[in-house]
Amino acid sequence: MLRSIFIFLLAGLAEIGGGYLVWLWLRESKPLWYGVVGGIILILYGIIPTLQSFPSFGRVYAAYGGVFIVLAVLWGWFVDKKTPDMYDWLGASICIVGVSIMLWAPRS
Repeated sequence: MLRSIFIFLLAGLAEIGGGYLVWLWLRESKPLWYGVVGGIILILYGIIPTLQSFPSFGRVYAAYGGVFIVLAVLWGWFVDKKTPDMYDWLGASICIVGVSIMLWAPRS
C-alpha cells in the first residue's frame, strides 16, 4: 500500500510540476527551457502510473484523479500561495475516501 501511495504522489507531482513549467513558459513568458523541461516531466508522468501493481488501467487512473485533486490543492497553497478554504478541504477529503474505496475495497 505504501508503494502505491508513493507512486500516486510521484505521478501527481510530475503532472502538476510539468504542467506548471509549461504554464510559466506560455502564460508568464518564461524561457523556452521551462517548456522543454515541463514537457519531459509530463512524459515521465505518463510512464510513472504504469509502475502500479493494480491490473486495471481505468481504476488506477480514476483513483489517481482523486490524488491529483489533493495534490493540486496543496500545490496551490504552497506554490501559488492561495489558501484553501473549507470547501477545498472537504472536496479533497471526499476524493481521498473515494480513492481508498476504489483501490482497497475487498472484491471477490
